[in-house]
Amino acid sequence: MLKIDLLESFIAVAECGNLSKAADKICRTQSTLSLQVKKLEESVGQTLLIRDNKGVTLTESGETLLSYAYKMMQLNLQALDELKDCQNREVIRLGVPTDFIKCYLSSCLLEFIREFTNIELVIDTDVSGNLYKRLHQGEFDVIVATHWQAPVNGELLFTRRFHWAAAANGNAHKNKTIPVGLYPENCPIRAQVFANHQLSMRPIRVLLSTPSPQALSMAVENDLVIAPVAEFRINDKMQILDPLEHGLPPLPMFNESLYLNPDTQTYATLQLINLIKANVEHKGYKIN
Repeated sequence: MLKIDLLESFIAVAECGNLSKAADKICRTQSTLSLQVKKLEESVGQTLLIRDNKGVTLTESGETLLSYAYKMMQLNLQALDELKDCQNREVIRLGVPTDFIKCYLSSCLLEFIREFTNIELVIDTDVSGNLYKRLHQGEFDVIVATHWQAPVNGELLFTRRFHWAAAANGNAHKNKTIPVGLYPENCPIRAQVFANHQLSMRPIRVLLSTPSPQALSMAVENDLVIAPVAEFRINDKMQILDPLEHGLPPLPMFNESLYLNPDTQTYATLQLINLIKANVEHKGYKIN
């Protein structure tokens, strides 16, 4: 193994071409420096220096080692700098609903990451019920979560409307038992579907449970299921179903809100929150 202190001494000798000058340069005695060069030569099994009355010159092996020595010293410094940066780097843990991550990633979060290079932003996506629970368990500093009620200990960002959607020319919604696609357990949208389903309504059967809005939309477009789809995701391959006409549970207006961990707030988290709010205003989401 090549030790850094031996390589440092070897580089000094190679650059100065003289043991005495090299010893002065790195604040060591000439005898100590000579001993370190000898140890290095023993480690590599090669003669590295040719000594004469004029000073020292490198052998062919010495020239080869010098090239590697510079690289190893550079890597050593880079590693120390990186560890120092990591020690001083602030980490912000942000939770965002899975079905809305694209909106944030395409704007405010990228802007934050590019501007605050000394801050590590760790982003996790989950259904809102899980995000809210994990916030109270101390796993997050900030979350954005969806709920159908006014936020408690949170700040409303905007409202979101969901519609029952089916394939544009599909038949899934005509079945006696309607095949449904929903987000996973602890999703407030899923919770409201079952909370508002009455015995007088048509029976439903969950055929698809997924955290992916893309998978949910694809299943609807291909007439596999009907599903509650965010208004902004409705496209020309879908049709909106009236809940009363088709015997489906009504879908309330949902709130997208900010929730904070009060024990971990810093100036940096405040900047992130302000950026998220500014993004909401810029995109013109409705806040009722």
